[in-house]
Amino acid sequence: MRKLSIVIAIYNEEKTLEEILKQIEAVNLQALTKEIVLVDDGSTDKTRDILKNLENKYRVIYHEKNRGKGAAIQTGFSHITGDFIIIQDADLEYDPNEYSRLLKPLMDGKADVVYGSRFIGSDSHRVLYFWHNLGNKFLTTLSNIFTDLNLTDMETCYKAFTKEAVAKILPRLTSNRFGIEPEITAQVAKNHLRIFEVGISYSGRTYTEGKKINWKDGFAAIWHIIKFNLLK
Repeated sequence: MRKLSIVIAIYNEEKTLEEILKQIEAVNLQALTKEIVLVDDGSTDKTRDILKNLENKYRVIYHEKNRGKGAAIQTGFSHITGDFIIIQDADLEYDPNEYSRLLKPLMDGKADVVYGSRFIGSDSHRVLYFWHNLGNKFLTTLSNIFTDLNLTDMETCYKAFTKEAVAKILPRLTSNRFGIEPEITAQVAKNHLRIFEVGISYSGRTYTEGKKINWKDGFAAIWHIIKFNLLK
């Protein structure tokens, strides 16, 4: 039986961590077993106390200090053993019940990478920040100009891969923070990997609910897109 590795980058998610794990466990993938890889990126709340009690159940790795989402994803990728890999946030914005949708093009042998797009399809989406939405579309368009892909949501968390695709891109990844999204996309394009998109639902958080990305990360993403497509 083939295996799905679910990589979760975690930073101060004491309020949602146990719930997202419960949701992941409840997903029935039938033809796949699940491996959950939890990477704590230097949490300072009670997240580590929760993780200590899960070490016998899941693969848990700790960063001694906060290094960023990109660093946590790279650490998670280096510890996977599955045939397929999905990146999952711990904040309940993305629904694990949609794993099958992401995995189908991979399991059918049609794709090497699948992005879950928040901007296509008919699934429900929480209405939040206009400027975030506009910023995401601008960054996706800018990335597409350099990669010659026609993605609709480059910044999405939900990215799924075959193990062969991860093996190709992991040695080239260097971003520690949110630059990991355009960097992964640049590497997917440079390695000529077959990429599909599927529509997903999205239940975004407000800043009072714990959302971490901000306008500074948006401006940094512009530099990352240029850097990873032209300079690396």
